[in-house]
Amino acid sequence: MISPEFAVHLAKWSVVPDGVPMDTPSSWLLPVRYGTTSAVLKVYKPASDERHGADFLKYLDGNGAVRVMEADDTALLMERAIGSRSLMEMAVKGEDIQSAEILADTILRLHAPRSLEIPKTLVPLETQFMCLFKRANDHPLLRKCASLARKLLEGQNDIIPLHGDLHHSNVLDGGARGWLAIDPKALIGERTYEVANLLGNPWPHGEIVHDTVRMHKLAELYATRLCLNADRILAYSLAHAGLSASWDLDDGFDPGYRLKCIEVLTPLVER
Repeated sequence: MISPEFAVHLAKWSVVPDGVPMDTPSSWLLPVRYGTTSAVLKVYKPASDERHGADFLKYLDGNGAVRVMEADDTALLMERAIGSRSLMEMAVKGEDIQSAEILADTILRLHAPRSLEIPKTLVPLETQFMCLFKRANDHPLLRKCASLARKLLEGQNDIIPLHGDLHHSNVLDGGARGWLAIDPKALIGERTYEVANLLGNPWPHGEIVHDTVRMHKLAELYATRLCLNADRILAYSLAHAGLSASWDLDDGFDPGYRLKCIEVLTPLVER
Protein backbone atom coordinates (compact mmCIF):
# COMPACT_ATOMS: atom_id res chain seq x y z
CA MET A 1 0.00 0.00 0.00
CA ILE A 2 1.37 3.41 -1.00
CA SER A 3 1.67 5.89 1.86
CA PRO A 4 -0.08 9.27 1.50
CA GLU A 5 3.29 11.07 1.36
CA PHE A 6 3.81 9.64 -2.13
CA ALA A 7 0.30 9.09 -3.50
CA VAL A 8 -0.38 12.65 -4.69
CA HIS A 9 2.84 12.92 -6.69
CA LEU A 10 2.67 9.41 -8.11
CA ALA A 11 -0.58 10.47 -9.73
CA LYS A 12 0.50 14.02 -10.55
CA TRP A 13 3.64 12.97 -12.42
CA SER A 14 2.46 9.58 -13.70
CA VAL A 15 5.18 7.55 -12.05
CA VAL A 16 5.02 4.03 -10.62
CA PRO A 17 6.82 2.60 -7.57
CA ASP A 18 9.98 0.67 -8.36
CA GLY A 19 11.50 -0.14 -4.98
CA VAL A 20 11.33 0.17 -1.22
CA PRO A 21 10.53 3.54 0.41
CA MET A 22 13.29 5.20 2.45
CA ASP A 23 13.19 7.74 5.23
CA THR A 24 15.83 10.43 5.89
CA PRO A 25 15.84 13.30 8.41
CA SER A 26 14.67 15.71 5.70
CA SER A 27 12.61 13.64 3.24
CA TRP A 28 10.67 10.55 2.25
CA LEU A 29 12.20 8.79 -0.79
CA LEU A 30 10.73 6.25 -3.20
CA PRO A 31 12.42 4.64 -6.23
CA VAL A 32 10.06 4.98 -9.19
CA ARG A 33 9.80 4.56 -12.96
CA TYR A 34 9.11 7.66 -15.01
CA GLY A 35 8.13 6.11 -18.31
CA THR A 36 11.16 3.92 -19.05
CA THR A 37 13.50 5.98 -16.87
CA SER A 38 14.70 5.07 -13.36
CA ALA A 39 13.97 7.95 -11.00
CA VAL A 40 13.53 8.84 -7.34
CA LEU A 41 10.51 10.62 -5.89
CA LYS A 42 11.57 12.82 -2.99
CA VAL A 43 8.87 14.33 -0.77
CA TYR A 44 10.10 16.95 1.68
CA LYS A 45 9.27 16.67 5.36
CA PRO A 46 7.72 19.78 6.94
CA ALA A 47 11.01 20.95 8.52
CA SER A 48 13.22 20.06 5.53
CA ASP A 49 16.02 22.49 4.64
CA GLU A 50 16.33 21.08 1.11
CA ARG A 51 13.26 22.67 -0.50
CA HIS A 52 15.34 25.01 -2.66
CA GLY A 53 17.61 22.17 -3.75
CA ALA A 54 15.59 21.66 -6.94
CA ASP A 55 16.38 25.22 -8.05
CA PHE A 56 20.09 24.54 -7.61
CA LEU A 57 19.86 21.20 -9.45
CA LYS A 58 18.01 22.87 -12.34
CA TYR A 59 20.78 25.48 -12.47
CA LEU A 60 23.38 22.68 -12.75
CA ASP A 61 21.38 21.08 -15.59
CA GLY A 62 22.79 17.61 -14.95
CA ASN A 63 26.47 18.56 -14.99
CA GLY A 64 27.92 16.89 -11.91
CA ALA A 65 24.54 16.28 -10.29
CA VAL A 66 21.33 14.35 -10.88
CA ARG A 67 18.87 15.80 -13.38
CA VAL A 68 15.50 17.18 -12.31
CA MET A 69 12.51 15.68 -14.10
CA GLU A 70 9.68 17.33 -12.17
CA ALA A 71 9.46 19.57 -9.12
CA ASP A 72 7.01 21.57 -7.03
CA ASP A 73 7.04 23.16 -3.58
CA THR A 74 6.66 19.86 -1.74
CA ALA A 75 8.46 17.24 -3.85
CA LEU A 76 11.14 16.52 -6.43
CA LEU A 77 11.35 13.85 -9.11
CA MET A 78 15.00 13.29 -10.01
CA GLU A 79 17.30 11.02 -11.94
CA ARG A 80 18.26 7.82 -10.11
CA ALA A 81 21.98 7.01 -9.93
CA ILE A 82 22.11 3.24 -10.35
CA GLY A 83 25.85 2.53 -10.51
CA SER A 84 27.33 0.01 -8.06
CA ARG A 85 30.35 1.95 -6.79
CA SER A 86 30.31 3.73 -3.42
CA LEU A 87 32.61 6.49 -2.21
CA MET A 88 31.84 5.50 1.37
CA GLU A 89 32.99 1.93 0.75
CA MET A 90 36.11 3.18 -1.02
CA ALA A 91 37.03 5.47 1.87
CA VAL A 92 36.60 2.87 4.61
CA LYS A 93 38.36 0.12 2.64
CA GLY A 94 41.67 1.89 2.12
CA GLU A 95 40.89 4.21 -0.80
CA ASP A 96 40.35 7.43 1.15
CA ILE A 97 42.59 9.50 -1.12
CA GLN A 98 41.04 8.04 -4.27
CA SER A 99 37.57 8.94 -3.04
CA ALA A 100 38.80 12.48 -2.26
CA GLU A 101 40.09 12.82 -5.82
CA ILE A 102 36.65 11.83 -7.15
CA LEU A 103 35.01 14.38 -4.86
CA ALA A 104 37.40 17.05 -6.14
CA ASP A 105 36.53 16.19 -9.75
CA THR A 106 32.83 16.40 -8.85
CA ILE A 107 33.33 19.88 -7.40
CA LEU A 108 35.05 20.99 -10.60
CA ARG A 109 31.95 19.94 -12.53
CA LEU A 110 29.58 21.57 -10.05
CA HIS A 111 31.52 24.84 -10.14
CA ALA A 112 31.96 25.04 -13.92
CA PRO A 113 30.78 28.39 -15.37
CA ARG A 114 27.16 28.41 -16.53
CA SER A 115 25.10 30.75 -18.67
CA LEU A 116 21.89 30.17 -16.71
CA GLU A 117 20.70 32.82 -14.27
CA ILE A 118 21.70 32.09 -10.66
CA PRO A 119 18.61 31.08 -8.63
CA LYS A 120 17.37 33.74 -6.23
CA THR A 121 16.47 31.10 -3.64
CA LEU A 122 20.07 30.22 -2.73
CA VAL A 123 20.89 30.68 0.96
CA PRO A 124 23.82 33.01 1.85
CA LEU A 125 26.63 31.55 3.94
CA GLU A 126 25.92 34.14 6.63
CA THR A 127 22.48 32.56 7.10
CA GLN A 128 23.95 29.06 7.00
CA PHE A 129 26.13 29.84 10.01
CA MET A 130 23.41 31.36 12.21
CA CYS A 131 23.04 28.18 14.27
CA LEU A 132 26.72 28.31 15.24
CA PHE A 133 26.48 31.99 16.19
CA LYS A 134 23.49 31.25 18.42
CA ARG A 135 25.32 28.35 20.08
CA ALA A 136 28.69 30.12 20.42
CA ASN A 137 28.49 30.47 24.20
CA ASP A 138 27.48 26.86 24.80
CA HIS A 139 31.06 25.54 24.57
CA PRO A 140 34.57 27.08 24.35
CA LEU A 141 35.25 25.22 21.10
CA LEU A 142 32.07 26.59 19.54
CA ARG A 143 33.08 30.10 20.61
CA LYS A 144 36.40 29.60 18.81
CA CYS A 145 34.65 28.37 15.65
CA ALA A 146 32.11 31.20 15.67
CA SER A 147 34.84 33.83 15.94
CA LEU A 148 36.71 32.27 13.03
CA ALA A 149 33.52 31.96 10.96
CA ARG A 150 32.77 35.67 11.36
CA LYS A 151 36.25 36.58 10.10
CA LEU A 152 35.94 34.24 7.12
CA LEU A 153 32.51 35.52 6.16
CA GLU A 154 33.62 39.14 6.39
CA GLY A 155 36.41 38.41 3.92
CA GLN A 156 34.64 36.16 1.42
CA ASN A 157 35.92 36.05 -2.15
CA ASP A 158 35.07 34.09 -5.30
CA ILE A 159 31.37 33.91 -4.38
CA ILE A 160 29.39 31.33 -6.40
CA PRO A 161 26.43 28.92 -6.06
CA LEU A 162 27.34 26.01 -3.77
CA HIS A 163 25.99 22.53 -3.18
CA GLY A 164 26.70 23.07 0.52
CA ASP A 165 26.52 19.47 1.79
CA LEU A 166 29.01 17.38 -0.14
CA HIS A 167 30.16 14.15 1.50
CA HIS A 168 30.73 10.54 0.55
CA SER A 169 27.04 9.57 0.68
CA ASN A 170 25.87 12.59 -1.32
CA VAL A 171 27.90 11.79 -4.44
CA LEU A 172 26.63 8.65 -6.16
CA ASP A 173 27.76 6.45 -9.04
CA GLY A 174 25.77 7.52 -12.10
CA GLY A 175 27.23 4.86 -14.38
CA ALA A 176 27.95 6.30 -17.82
CA ARG A 177 27.06 9.77 -16.50
CA GLY A 178 29.88 9.66 -13.97
CA TRP A 179 29.65 10.59 -10.30
CA LEU A 180 26.57 12.68 -9.47
CA ALA A 181 25.79 14.89 -6.47
CA ILE A 182 22.43 14.70 -4.70
CA ASP A 183 20.68 16.51 -1.82
CA PRO A 184 22.14 20.03 -2.10
CA LYS A 185 21.62 22.65 0.61
CA ALA A 186 21.67 25.20 -2.25
CA LEU A 187 23.88 27.96 -0.84
CA ILE A 188 25.76 30.94 -2.22
CA GLY A 189 29.11 32.02 -0.85
CA GLU A 190 32.85 31.60 -1.07
CA ARG A 191 33.88 28.66 -3.25
CA THR A 192 36.25 27.33 -0.58
CA TYR A 193 33.33 26.44 1.68
CA GLU A 194 32.34 23.62 -0.68
CA VAL A 195 35.31 21.63 0.63
CA ALA A 196 34.72 22.33 4.35
CA ASN A 197 32.47 19.34 5.02
CA LEU A 198 34.74 16.88 3.23
CA LEU A 199 37.59 16.97 5.75
CA GLY A 200 35.14 15.83 8.46
CA ASN A 201 33.92 12.85 6.43
CA PRO A 202 33.28 9.95 5.97
CA TRP A 203 31.07 10.19 9.05
CA PRO A 204 31.00 8.43 11.52
CA HIS A 205 34.43 6.95 10.86
CA GLY A 206 36.53 8.82 13.37
CA GLU A 207 39.30 6.25 12.96
CA ILE A 208 39.84 7.75 9.50
CA VAL A 209 38.78 11.35 10.02
CA HIS A 210 40.30 12.30 13.37
CA ASP A 211 43.87 12.47 12.10
CA THR A 212 45.77 15.75 11.80
CA VAL A 213 48.08 14.36 9.11
CA ARG A 214 45.09 13.26 7.05
CA MET A 215 43.39 16.64 7.45
CA HIS A 216 46.50 18.43 6.21
CA LYS A 217 46.95 16.02 3.30
CA LEU A 218 43.35 16.47 2.14
CA ALA A 219 43.54 20.25 2.42
CA GLU A 220 46.61 20.22 0.17
CA LEU A 221 44.92 17.82 -2.28
CA TYR A 222 41.81 19.96 -2.62
CA ALA A 223 43.85 23.16 -2.79
CA THR A 224 45.89 21.77 -5.69
CA ARG A 225 43.00 20.21 -7.59
CA LEU A 226 40.62 23.15 -7.15
CA CYS A 227 43.09 26.08 -7.16
CA LEU A 228 42.18 27.05 -3.60
CA ASN A 229 44.20 28.20 -0.59
CA ALA A 230 44.97 25.26 1.74
CA ASP A 231 45.01 27.42 4.89
CA ARG A 232 41.60 28.84 4.03
CA ILE A 233 40.28 25.30 3.43
CA LEU A 234 41.42 24.32 6.93
CA ALA A 235 39.89 27.44 8.44
CA TYR A 236 36.52 26.86 6.79
CA SER A 237 36.68 23.20 7.82
CA LEU A 238 37.19 24.21 11.44
CA ALA A 239 34.33 26.71 11.30
CA HIS A 240 32.05 24.14 9.67
CA ALA A 241 32.90 21.52 12.31
CA GLY A 242 31.57 23.99 14.87
CA LEU A 243 28.44 24.52 12.80
CA SER A 244 27.88 20.76 12.55
CA ALA A 245 28.32 20.38 16.31
CA SER A 246 25.72 23.14 16.78
CA TRP A 247 23.28 21.28 14.53
CA ASP A 248 23.84 18.14 16.60
CA LEU A 249 23.01 20.04 19.76
CA ASP A 250 19.86 21.48 18.17
CA ASP A 251 18.76 17.99 17.11
CA GLY A 252 19.51 16.41 20.49
CA PHE A 253 22.49 14.39 19.23
CA ASP A 254 25.92 13.93 20.79
CA PRO A 255 28.27 16.55 19.26
CA GLY A 256 31.38 14.60 20.30
CA TYR A 257 32.39 13.54 16.79
CA ARG A 258 32.36 17.13 15.49
CA LEU A 259 34.03 18.50 18.63
CA LYS A 260 36.85 16.03 18.03
CA CYS A 261 37.14 17.35 14.47
CA ILE A 262 37.60 20.82 15.95
CA GLU A 263 40.38 19.56 18.25
CA VAL A 264 42.16 17.86 15.34
CA LEU A 265 41.88 20.88 13.03
CA THR A 266 42.80 23.56 15.57
CA PRO A 267 46.61 23.09 15.52
CA LEU A 268 46.58 23.19 11.71
CA VAL A 269 44.67 26.48 11.68
CA GLU A 270 46.64 28.08 14.51
CA ARG A 271 50.08 27.13 13.21
